[in-house]
Amino acid sequence: MSHLPQLRIPATYMRGGTSKGVFFRLQDLPEFAQQPGRARDALLVRVIGSPDPYGKHTDGMGGATSSTSKVVIIAKSSVPEHDVDYLYGQVPIDGDFIDWSGNCGNLSSAVGPFAIANGFIDPARVPRDGSCTVRIWQANIGKTIVAHVPMSNGEVQETGDFELDGVTFPAAEIALEFLDPADEGEDGGAMFPTGNLIDELEVPGIGTFKATLINAGVPTIFVEAAALGYDGTELQPAINEDKAALAKLEAIRAAGAVRMGLVDDASKAAARPLTPKVAFVAPAKDYVASSGKHVAGNDIDLLARAISMGKLHHAMMGTASVAIASAAAVPGTLVNAAAGGGTRDVVRFGHPSGTLRVGAEVKQADGQWVATKAVMSRSARVLMEGAVRVPQEQIASG
Repeated sequence: MSHLPQLRIPATYMRGGTSKGVFFRLQDLPEFAQQPGRARDALLVRVIGSPDPYGKHTDGMGGATSSTSKVVIIAKSSVPEHDVDYLYGQVPIDGDFIDWSGNCGNLSSAVGPFAIANGFIDPARVPRDGSCTVRIWQANIGKTIVAHVPMSNGEVQETGDFELDGVTFPAAEIALEFLDPADEGEDGGAMFPTGNLIDELEVPGIGTFKATLINAGVPTIFVEAAALGYDGTELQPAINEDKAALAKLEAIRAAGAVRMGLVDDASKAAARPLTPKVAFVAPAKDYVASSGKHVAGNDIDLLARAISMGKLHHAMMGTASVAIASAAAVPGTLVNAAAGGGTRDVVRFGHPSGTLRVGAEVKQADGQWVATKAVMSRSARVLMEGAVRVPQEQIASG
């Protein structure tokens, strides 16, 4: 029996923020995978090593967590006044599909460095030293991200002293601006899709919860930690080892997806596990982060925990950070209340790995709240570059 050789595809494995993913240039993908569709998804799912019933991604590039099972496709931008199109795919560990419904805020920090290193930016615009501005079109949701990438001796600076809780080693700081982050792309809708700052969210078989439903960075359902029996200081084991808790949180996510107009039936939420997110918030208090670091309640404005792909995230998704900051800036939301009320354009919240500071600008227009910009800092680094190998027969049978 003859066997086809593996496909060899140029790729870069990168860390961006607290996530990792496999980055591709669109033109480097096989011709059959340069267009959206099942063939492209089958290829990229196999790159990651899903579906894996063992939950380890042993035979692929994935890391068997929601933070490390990601793919990115970068192309010359099709949108005027932008440098690159950035398309992000979340690969479920146990699924044979890719969820293209949202963005990854963490990996957004790696797009600028990748674009510069791979020749997408006019060399005349790239300083030898200083900062290079890269305008990114986030193709999943149709939004603009501006990355300010540090340069040193004509190359992207990757090392530095910027520390990011959730990442072990320091690196160079990359500032990101998420412009007009309210998600009006795939699903449309306002920043608060129900028109309310707080809704009564009925979850069949579970109960009714006060919830703030927001489209900013990523569609997110915020509930109070106390309503779930938590105090907001929980770390991963407390949630991820409790199957009943995960089922309750997924039911809340599904009910919120219907209320936000993202699906027309709760049963359809499982087909888009990336969005919406569900998160719970609480007033600030002292706690010990997963690293053993002591976080003082006086150093943060509130506590926040978010679920990603069915599990408590080890830190905080970048897109959910935008949602937290945007909601915190609007008086009357559950997030704003947890932060102590009032008005604010910067929030520092505590997450399982430590703390994060995010800025958000909001305004009212025609009686509706609008988020105009969110700002945060991340770091990024190339971990490996070269080519991935993919078994052709297993793509065909996938």
